[in-house]
Amino acid sequence: MSRKTFGKVMPKPVTQNLELMGEQIMLARKRRHFTMQDIADRATVTRLTVSKVEHGDPSVAIGIYARVLYALNLENDIKLIAGDDALGRDLQDAELKK
Repeated sequence: MSRKTFGKVMPKPVTQNLELMGEQIMLARKRRHFTMQDIADRATVTRLTVSKVEHGDPSVAIGIYARVLYALNLENDIKLIAGDDALGRDLQDAELKK
């Protein structure tokens, strides 16, 4: 089932990817033996917000996700978003071949 945010339905693949990202963030936190409160303090957010991040809540701002990643020393992972644009390169290559 899709989640609703601001009156709009999230596409299921987006919801699933956010939930996966939240789970990966939770596992990174646990591997480091940090509590949610530790991360909340480091990211200057509430423990509830960290919980929302770890559940992949789509209403949490991307800046908060970035701060949580920073608190986990994973801030460079944000650079991986859309970094491998295979479709864009294929479209560009097709245009160049014309």
